[in-house]
Amino acid sequence: MNRRRTPRSASAEDLLNTLQDLTARARREVEFHQARVELAQALQRDMLPAALPTLPGLQSAARYAPARHGLDIGGDWYDGFPLADGALGFAIGDVQGHDVEAAAFMGQVRIAMRAIAGTASDPGEILGRTNDLLVSVDSGLFATCTFLRLDPTTWELRSARAGHVASVWATTGGRSGVTEDPGGMPLGIEPGEGYPVTRHTLDSEGVIVLLTDGVVEGPSLLIEDGLERVRRLVAAHAGASATQLADEVLGAAEVTGHEDDAAVLVLRHAAARRGAR
Repeated sequence: MNRRRTPRSASAEDLLNTLQDLTARARREVEFHQARVELAQALQRDMLPAALPTLPGLQSAARYAPARHGLDIGGDWYDGFPLADGALGFAIGDVQGHDVEAAAFMGQVRIAMRAIAGTASDPGEILGRTNDLLVSVDSGLFATCTFLRLDPTTWELRSARAGHVASVWATTGGRSGVTEDPGGMPLGIEPGEGYPVTRHTLDSEGVIVLLTDGVVEGPSLLIEDGLERVRRLVAAHAGASATQLADEVLGAAEVTGHEDDAAVLVLRHAAARRGAR
C-alpha cells in the first residue's frame, strides 16, 4: 500500500531567502515611489511663484502645504502677476489628481494662463481661452480655478470661477461672508465654456482669502462647515497682516484631516480712494 508523501517543509534557509527577496522588492517599490514624490515636490516648488505683486494699500501672501500621506502632492497652485492693461491678476487652482502628472499639468495651466493674460485682462476671457487651450491638449486631466483682476486705480475687483471652491472675505468694520458669485465648469473638460464675471469695488478696508478645498474639506469636515469656520477666522483677524492671516488660514486645514494638499492666497487691501477713476 502506497502512502502519500507529505510535502517537504521549507528549510530555514528557504524561508530566509524568500524573506530577503520580498524585502528587496519592497525596498525597490519604496524607493521608486519616494523618487516620484521628490520629483512632484520639486516640480511644485519650482513652479509656484517666488513672490507675489503688491501695491500701496495692498499686501499679498500665499501658503502651500502638501498632503500628509503617499503621493498626494502637486495639484494645488496660486499665482499673481501684472495684466496687459496694468491691473494685477491673482489666481488659485486645484488640478484633479496628484503626483508628477498633476504637478506637470499644474505648470501647464499656470503658464497658459500667464501667456493668455498677456493679451487679455478680463477674467472670464482668460479662463475661457485657458480652458479651450487645455481641452485641445487632451491630457485627460482638469483643473478648478478662481481668477481675480484688481484695478490699482479704481480698486475695482473682477472675478471669475471655473468650478472652484468659494472665496472668503471680511472688512475691518466687522462685515464678512463667503462669495456666492456664479461660475463655469472646471478647465479642460468642454470647449467653448463661458465664465461669468462678478464686479465690485473694494470700498472698505479688509481682506480677501482664496483657498483650495484641502483647507475646508476632508473626511472629518464638510466643505460648508469648513468655509464657515474659515469665515469666522478671517473675520476675527481682518486687521492682521497678509502673512499672518495666510498662516492662520492654512492652520485651519488641520481640522479637515488634511488628506489633500492645501493652498491659501490672501489679499489685504485698503479702501478705494474717493474720486478715483
